[in-house]
Amino acid sequence: MEEQGQVKAYAEADFSEPHNRFIELISNYLDPNFSGKALDLGCGPGDICFRFAQKYPECTIDAVDGSKPMLDYGNKRLTPELARQINFICARIPFNTALPGSYDVIFSNSLLHHLSDPQMLWQTIKACSKTRTSIFIMDLLRPESEFIANQMVDEYAANEPDILKHDFFHSLLAAFTLDEIKLQLSYAQLDLAVEQIADWHVFITGKLQ
Repeated sequence: MEEQGQVKAYAEADFSEPHNRFIELISNYLDPNFSGKALDLGCGPGDICFRFAQKYPECTIDAVDGSKPMLDYGNKRLTPELARQINFICARIPFNTALPGSYDVIFSNSLLHHLSDPQMLWQTIKACSKTRTSIFIMDLLRPESEFIANQMVDEYAANEPDILKHDFFHSLLAAFTLDEIKLQLSYAQLDLAVEQIADWHVFITGKLQ
């Protein structure tokens, strides 16, 4: 997302419920005293990595997104404390020069459905991981029909700007099913658990072997 109207609508929308849920799910698996190095792929304006940094104040995070306007929003919200933890990086995956495979945690929210080739995400995760890296991915699930997608927009985004409703609808249609995600992981040779956690969200987790 680089068009200013899109970026503004997304950056100012209230995603506190799903984003808090994502952090809660991660905390079920991660040591409460985690102090390692994390990678946020597709960080957008940084809301989730801010929440992650506050949950784990001793960690550091490389937060990557391909949209400079999105990262500009994130940089505006950086406090001195968060700036010591978070490093915003403008880059698209797959990286021309891969980030070092030294991350203890890799997480990503709502990036998978934006990719023309989902293997770009899975192969980037493999390239940036080391043995026993913890992986946490949350994304949309594709509904069975456009009619159901419209119902979801009406239910979950009723008070959002029209541009956000438009993007949400098309994101739902671009998302993958559970079976498609499992097939992607099999092709990528990644042994990760895939779980539907809501009508329109999937949670994928595991450790790299």
